Amino acid sequence: MSCYHLKVNSFNGCSIFIYEREMIMKNKAFSVSLTKNPSVSMNVIPGHFTTSHFHANHFLDLDDLKTNSTVARDVAMELALPYLANTLVDTIVCMEGTEVIGAYMAEELLREGISVINSGREIHVVTPISNVNRKLTFQSNKQELISNRNIIVLVSSISSGITLNSALECLSYYGGKIVGVSALFNADSIEYDREIHSMFTNKDIPNYQLFTLNECPMCKEGRKLDAIIVHDGYIKI
Repeated sequence: MSCYHLKVNSFNGCSIFIYEREMIMKNKAFSVSLTKNPSVSMNVIPGHFTTSHFHANHFLDLDDLKTNSTVARDVAMELALPYLANTLVDTIVCMEGTEVIGAYMAEELLREGISVINSGREIHVVTPISNVNRKLTFQSNKQELISNRNIIVLVSSISSGITLNSALECLSYYGGKIVGVSALFNADSIEYDREIHSMFTNKDIPNYQLFTLNECPMCKEGRKLDAIIVHDGYIKI
């Protein structure tokens, strides 16, 4: 057999192995629904996952909440509730692909008969960009939507807190006034001096745990990683 065929067979064998492992993972998946609205749910996959900052024993698939317009509208209605009565909002800053939810959230906060304090006003929905130093920033034409404005920060999940902390640091630099922080999921592993309004928390997932890279018990047991968590998904190993 030629070297070419050996390489192809080796590659195919590896691909089949990865596929089989992924199917095993997916077969263990379960769904967690919002008690008040069961149509809002996230898929949870148990396993051994890593990011550049921590290891986790579950992967949370929040993609449908962010990309399905019908579900995103329901999510936005729930997330808007804490702000309807007495929170003046000028701008919603969206992180981690939450722009669809942010737009619906702004619509809910402006709806007549629902939010008296914001009715008849304008709410802008923006997302920061990363500069050459990988620091969050806003384009010059959008900075006026941040400076001295009342801002809600909307993130997909809070685990290590790095994304949220980066957003808060950026908004502080541009003089934004934080009036709220909302998240689809909050691991509740970090204490903040402000309340986090979240759809789901670690208490909704049995035995959900995060570990530092050096203290992961699954690594100490010799268990191989299943996948690397990346933006809006994971990559099988």
